[in-house]
Amino acid sequence: MSAIDNLLARAQELATDAERVTDAKLRKVTLVGGDGRSAGVMGLITLDNGEDHTKPNTFGPRGLIALNTAIDAALADDEITSIGVTGKPFILAAGADLTSIAGGGPDGVRVIAELGHAVMRKLQDGVNGRAKPSFGFVNGLALGGGLEVALHCGYRTVMDSAPALGLPEVMLGLVPGWGGAFLVPNLVGAEQAVKVIIENPLNNGKVLKGAEAYALGLADACFSGADFLEQSLRWAADVLNGTVTVDRAEIDRGEAWDAAVAKARSVVEAKTGGASPAAKKAVELIEAARDGDRDAGFAREDEALEAMSRTPELLASLYSFDLVQKRAKRPAGAPDRSLARPVTKVGIVGAGLMASQLALLFVRRLEVPVVLTDLDQERVDKGVAYVHAEIDKLLAKGRIGGDKANRHKALVSGALSGGAEGVDAFSDADFVIEAVFEEMSVKKQVFADVEKTVSPECILATNTSSLSITEMAADLEHPERVVGFHFFNPVAVMPLLEIVKGERTDDATLATAFATGKALKKTTILVKDSPSFIVNRLLGRFMGGVGRIVDEGTPVPVVDSAFAGVAPMPPFMLLSLVGPAIALHNNETLHRAFPDRFYVSPALERVVAARKAAYYGPDGSLDPEVEALLEKPASPVVLEPAEVRERTLAGLAEEARLMLDEGVVAAPEDLDLAMITGAGFSFWNGGLTMLLDRLGLGEKVSGKKFH
Repeated sequence: MSAIDNLLARAQELATDAERVTDAKLRKVTLVGGDGRSAGVMGLITLDNGEDHTKPNTFGPRGLIALNTAIDAALADDEITSIGVTGKPFILAAGADLTSIAGGGPDGVRVIAELGHAVMRKLQDGVNGRAKPSFGFVNGLALGGGLEVALHCGYRTVMDSAPALGLPEVMLGLVPGWGGAFLVPNLVGAEQAVKVIIENPLNNGKVLKGAEAYALGLADACFSGADFLEQSLRWAADVLNGTVTVDRAEIDRGEAWDAAVAKARSVVEAKTGGASPAAKKAVELIEAARDGDRDAGFAREDEALEAMSRTPELLASLYSFDLVQKRAKRPAGAPDRSLARPVTKVGIVGAGLMASQLALLFVRRLEVPVVLTDLDQERVDKGVAYVHAEIDKLLAKGRIGGDKANRHKALVSGALSGGAEGVDAFSDADFVIEAVFEEMSVKKQVFADVEKTVSPECILATNTSSLSITEMAADLEHPERVVGFHFFNPVAVMPLLEIVKGERTDDATLATAFATGKALKKTTILVKDSPSFIVNRLLGRFMGGVGRIVDEGTPVPVVDSAFAGVAPMPPFMLLSLVGPAIALHNNETLHRAFPDRFYVSPALERVVAARKAAYYGPDGSLDPEVEALLEKPASPVVLEPAEVRERTLAGLAEEARLMLDEGVVAAPEDLDLAMITGAGFSFWNGGLTMLLDRLGLGEKVSGKKFH
């Protein structure tokens, strides 16, 4: 039995019913170039798991076996002179089926790693010395193994509007294991490889658009439009006929490679504090890829993938992956969706930046009339103009067509609050959301005014980040139709939507809120009405904790250095991003509710009073004016970074346990899902509670683990 036959047999043993099998369908296509000349017959392999576009192709054991069968058939067919690989509409593949692969343990991971290399390299090498030119047609999403199968091809095209290309493995506690760690640096150089393999994954899983991947050199040609595949096939014919020559940049394997590796190490240290084995291993793989020895490179990937499969970070990553892939789609506690009412028109109270972002999201996802209202005509006009400008940007980038752009802009309008115009604007709305100043009396007045103009069934949603839904609805005739609908900024980017149930919110309102959130393509989590809900409550405890430590005497830079690999960014950089005034308001709200646990820093109060927007200056150092506003304790207590980290995380462990005991959410999984999608906590830590368990803090603080 050959080596690959042995791998195929072992993969078959690993296969389970949990795998959603991606088939590899082979058909023959006669290639004709732009000049009308024939270029032979291509064996075109289309990856397709038989599901709609919401369930992307993935490679589990049986998926790899199917791909191997199709490639072998194409190589064995004398009529076929070249091979192409593409995917079902708008999706090439989303990489490995992590659930099915992880079930085999480290030995099973090693088998799948080696099999992936053995199967995909046939696109380069053929079988028994019999190779055929190969082309990867990246017609949409291509992540991890999905991109790697294209990288194994001799040539690649990409659709310019493809939404996501990349190698996100490091974010998942893994490394690119089917050739990516070797092929990418040897295709586009070490500097660009560091961006794709390390920087982007550690930047909250950032991905490349199709046009960006082409500009980076990951593809040889870029096409747009519904006839992407036809254009790609014609281009392939021209390449085979010699009409088109593919030129690639020469790779600098000297000082530029050294500089890229040094940069990668600094990025990993800054982002993870050395706490991610996968990130460190990825740097090693890029560094070693300089030798250009493909077989050695693939062997290093096999060994690295097996080693990563033995780390607790991988288990945490699989847990996180399961949260965002499964729990996010079936929110715990959500009412029966059949109770949801249709939403055919949306009203937004306010026309500021947040309100305008909401209007853009609603009109793009729901495609229903959206009306912005405000007290000032200039603000109304500015809000509508913002939405129109953003739609024009999407049109210019080719993300939407001209007809859709015109339709969306026509659906957005504005009106002055109050008076006949304001009344008429909301009279037939099914869903009204307020995005006004974060002050209870203001919001209560807004809802009192809106209730006079809308039907009794119209949902009244609030985008409050911390205020009580129950109190906000208390004086209304229909308090049961008020619900919290808390987005995170920027609205278009952040996936999380906290749906908050007031004491009298009814199931029809909740069901409508969840259905609307799903239509908006947000990750929805049910939250009990409680101060600051999930993310802002945990971040409030976090920021209050570090604020107290700084006020006691530990320098801000020391505190910020303590959380690499834990928080998505240093706390005082995060505070600067959120805004000191917003952070102060959140902590004041929480301090009123829980004065024994939530600390309001006098220094932060002074920073806000001085209208300072950030703690750090443009040069990256602490702003001297901010430093002058900090506490000057007579007997400063200066902690080491490790002490800062443990003390702060212990506070988070206490708060998380209290939130679960109070029923703020159904389970620890909801806390973690919220912190991953709303605060950018890393996959490879398992969000928050898995990390606390791994550090022993859950048990130390409350006497029991979270999981």
